[in-house]
Amino acid sequence: MSSGPLLVLDFDHTVTNLNTDVEVQKLAPGGEIPASSEMRGLYSDKGWTDFMGAVFALLHENKVTQAEILSLMSGLEFTPHMTSLLEESVRDLGATIIIISDSNSVFIEHILKERKVDHLVDRVFTNPATWNEEGKLVIQPYHHQETCTLSTKNLCKGQILEDYISSSGASFSFVCYIGDGKNDFCPSLRLASSDLVCVRDGYSLEKYIPQMVEKGHKIKAEVLGWKSADQILCRLKEKLTK
Repeated sequence: MSSGPLLVLDFDHTVTNLNTDVEVQKLAPGGEIPASSEMRGLYSDKGWTDFMGAVFALLHENKVTQAEILSLMSGLEFTPHMTSLLEESVRDLGATIIIISDSNSVFIEHILKERKVDHLVDRVFTNPATWNEEGKLVIQPYHHQETCTLSTKNLCKGQILEDYISSSGASFSFVCYIGDGKNDFCPSLRLASSDLVCVRDGYSLEKYIPQMVEKGHKIKAEVLGWKSADQILCRLKEKLTK
């Protein structure tokens, strides 16, 4: 089965302009988690989910409701022209869209539905979250992996991407990976020269790529910097009309 392009998107700072996990912390007492808080010790390069679990527990202890959290998520803006990219790539280019994110399923699914673009996304791969009987948001790691040292233990985006492609049964014309952060480097490294990596201007992935080249990790795919998603859509159209 042949197909159009596969679009793979990160979520925070990519689909949404801001970071869902950072924004939800503003509902904490005083509008933030203090830098001195013992909770900060739960965050490490190995993973983020323990820290966010503690954040959700703190919010629940302080009577922050499910409705307040979801209302905050509903108000988060998309990056410029992101909705057009999602709609037009599926409608006009025959694209398949997946999201691979270190956020959580409750936030992503709610935002996609609120924006009425959930039907455009084939799969969402992220840390599963649920509301418990007391109304607290509980988050779990997506998986536990030790094989990829470029990724956190709870989420290797490169492995998720490769597994999705191999199990999809589709022959995609090319893969377009869109992201902003260091955890988007691993999947970018696994793409072929015919593929496309879209790196958000001014964010950590842009600075990380040259550092990793010095260590011998070079991306084979074409690298496109972007500020607005219409730049990505334009390049997709060019690649498909060649």
